[in-house]
Amino acid sequence: MSVERTYAEINARIRAGKAVVLTAEEVIGKVREQGLAKTAAEVDVVTTGTFGPMCSSGAFLNFGHSSPRMRMQKVSLNNVPAYTGIAAVDAYIGVTEIPEDDPANNNFPGEFRYGGGHVIEDLVSHKPVKLKALSYGTDCYPRKEIETTITLDDMNEAILFNPRNAYQNYNCAVNLSEKTIYTYMGTLKPRLGNATYSTSGQLSPLMKDPNFATIGIGTRIFLGGGIGYVVWNGTQHFPGWLKDAEGNIVGSAGGTLSVLGDLKQMKPQWLRGTSYQGYGATLTVGLGIPIPILNEEILRFAALSDEELHAPVVDYSDNYPNRVGGNLGLVSYAQLKSGKITVQGQEIPTVPLSSYPKAREIARTLKEWIQKGDFLLGEPVQLLPGPDAGIMAKTLEIK
Repeated sequence: MSVERTYAEINARIRAGKAVVLTAEEVIGKVREQGLAKTAAEVDVVTTGTFGPMCSSGAFLNFGHSSPRMRMQKVSLNNVPAYTGIAAVDAYIGVTEIPEDDPANNNFPGEFRYGGGHVIEDLVSHKPVKLKALSYGTDCYPRKEIETTITLDDMNEAILFNPRNAYQNYNCAVNLSEKTIYTYMGTLKPRLGNATYSTSGQLSPLMKDPNFATIGIGTRIFLGGGIGYVVWNGTQHFPGWLKDAEGNIVGSAGGTLSVLGDLKQMKPQWLRGTSYQGYGATLTVGLGIPIPILNEEILRFAALSDEELHAPVVDYSDNYPNRVGGNLGLVSYAQLKSGKITVQGQEIPTVPLSSYPKAREIARTLKEWIQKGDFLLGEPVQLLPGPDAGIMAKTLEIK
């Protein structure tokens, strides 16, 4: 008899301390040892994790009112501009924003020393941050400028709101050109000198539920060391399948999440300001999702291993073309994690941009939270579009 569970049944087992929880690594071995049906009958939840750069991230901040009051028209935090077209003392700081006087604004191809992601890390670390604000002044908001230092504790609210996180499966990036190039996938050496990738493979949250059978609006997640929620699909959410030359499905690609959480609950080790030489600033985010094993089909995907999951190999030296299927073929995550792959007959070293040990730690932490009864599953009020939705990417055409 096939297994059919509900969220209510699983949460009742969590409250009673009886839920069986395995990480996405652990469940692979379990299924290999005793089969899909028996494992599905035993396991309630599989936990996942990823810790990697996620550029489409940022935080809504409410500073509180000064005396006299001020409508903040232009705001910077540690000299990094924040967007203020919201309300009098609300601002949104994006993780890729950089100071106006950063040499990068003059096309300097060096290190980006500091950006919005670093501001968020400093705030979560409870370090003082320099706030500067300007305004034209109004009758109700007469103050025209302010310069002070604040901490996260001084703010009314600080909400991490990331429009595109947990990219389901990303490229393996290489460089076929004759010169070194600097990209959001790191520094790529010429003539296939290296390959970089940024997905945790068998721990990657959206690769373990590629049909979005359990992930949707209201899903409770590990976010930045605290508890967060999926609030919508992410921008550029184009879920689909990767297929080999024979048309066999060998992985998923394209799904993304929009996520939200209380920044005051989060920890700096899971929100790290990051910079890439010659490209820019970002934020490395820790994110984990519990996959409820409602049936055997969900477990089948949750138990896929690095040998069964693949990434497309894409040349970034020529505006990198459409990634669907990979213009240089596909490689398994087992190959990527071995430290070398073969592309066009050439063996090249691989370098991860995300941290697999940290992803493992997130999955284990989430497992512990659930086992202790500190974390209940959030049943989605609406599931996100899956690969059968047929969503296609749109490209801006400039004529």
